[in-house]
Amino acid sequence: MPQKLLLVDDERKVLEFMEPFLRSEGYETLTAESGLEALAKARTYRPDLVVLDWMLPEKSGLDVCRELRSMGPTGIIMVTARSDEADKIVGLEMGADDYMTKPFSLRELSARIRSVLRRLDGHGAASMPVYSYEELVVSEAECRVWKKGREVPLTPTEFKLLLTVASRPGIVYSRLQLLQSALDDDILNDERTVDAHISRIRKKIEDDPSHPKYIQTVYGFGYRFGDRR
Repeated sequence: MPQKLLLVDDERKVLEFMEPFLRSEGYETLTAESGLEALAKARTYRPDLVVLDWMLPEKSGLDVCRELRSMGPTGIIMVTARSDEADKIVGLEMGADDYMTKPFSLRELSARIRSVLRRLDGHGAASMPVYSYEELVVSEAECRVWKKGREVPLTPTEFKLLLTVASRPGIVYSRLQLLQSALDDDILNDERTVDAHISRIRKKIEDDPSHPKYIQTVYGFGYRFGDRR
């Protein structure tokens, strides 16, 4: 069964630019031209990934991103004419897995889609282990995380980053290593993308994100997961 993409942009010409190419790549495609239409189609058709414009009528792309993330593990790529780093960080903070700036090439879009979908499909074998550290439990097989017995909602990208460091506590990972091993991509993203994802994970799993005990910063090197307790 082909993977399903929802393409969201208020400019019809942009949708007409993306849709034929992505269909030729083997994807099933749906389109929406407003935030409310995007959410309605996402609830009905459950796409595997959403290519989401920032500026939308009725409901902004950031608001749509936030609501999509609450629905489940759908991949989200934010697309915008904004090029400021701060805007990119905001998009990632809202739950986007990746971020593209207009104008972009169809080949780059396709590469980013494949990268995010790999993150979604990268787990599932029943023999995969469960990692437990104090109050935090990470199940590789189920792609789920619990803190104090309550499930923590993570995006596919967040889960893969957490799994990477949690599977080898105490080992220091550089940002580049995390791009390569957890994000499957050291070319289309920059290393600051990792910082944004780590910040978001900490807000979800740490009692005090400003003094993390799980994902610790090793200044000048990268990140490590706290030693097993």
